[in-house]
Amino acid sequence: MARFTRIQVVQKIAETGVVPVFFHDDLETCKGIIEASYLGGIRVFEFTNRGDFAHEIFAELSRFTSSRYPDMMLGAGTVFDAGTASLYIQSGASFIVAPVIKEDVAIVCNRRKIAWVPGCATMNEISHAEELGAELVKVFPGNVVGPEFVKSLQGPMPWTHVIVTGGVEPEEQNLTTWFKAGVLAVGIGSSLFPKELLAKKDFQAIAEKISTMMELVKKLNQNKRV
Repeated sequence: MARFTRIQVVQKIAETGVVPVFFHDDLETCKGIIEASYLGGIRVFEFTNRGDFAHEIFAELSRFTSSRYPDMMLGAGTVFDAGTASLYIQSGASFIVAPVIKEDVAIVCNRRKIAWVPGCATMNEISHAEELGAELVKVFPGNVVGPEFVKSLQGPMPWTHVIVTGGVEPEEQNLTTWFKAGVLAVGIGSSLFPKELLAKKDFQAIAEKISTMMELVKKLNQNKRV
């Protein structure tokens, strides 16, 4: 059962401004990344469903975060169907992220009042997702759609809350461009966790990298509210 309501999750995403997107098949590496993220100032974390037995790793991470970092909101990403969504919700996911819109996933999440964040790349898709109950939509892939698309939404759809993933870099120019375009938050994957640091399990260096980025995001985020 989720430890946080969907409203709490969306509000925390807005407050934090960054959601790490991560998968690794080694449990201890995942724990190290979550700890580094927490120490760097992250409070919402997406574990992606991208490998065999990923749900088993997630279940262990759910237990780990609930006992070690109880205010960390852990969710599952790359969820394409209702069965997978149910599996992760049963394992403690506080939110579900999908690359696409699937009505059966929306129904499962709404039934349990779990935050559902579907991937969208057009205004029609965003409108459809909101009709299905999405409080927050994921513009994906960001490097294809571009910040001008997000900016253009502000006129006809000022109520839309966007998190963008794909092509987001933890660098000042890139982050500034996205936040000025009007995103509520950004999702960042591999660029936040360099392979060379992962290989060495240098979680302290990763935590410092995240902390530096979060100082910038705090200035850009301007205490957005939803």
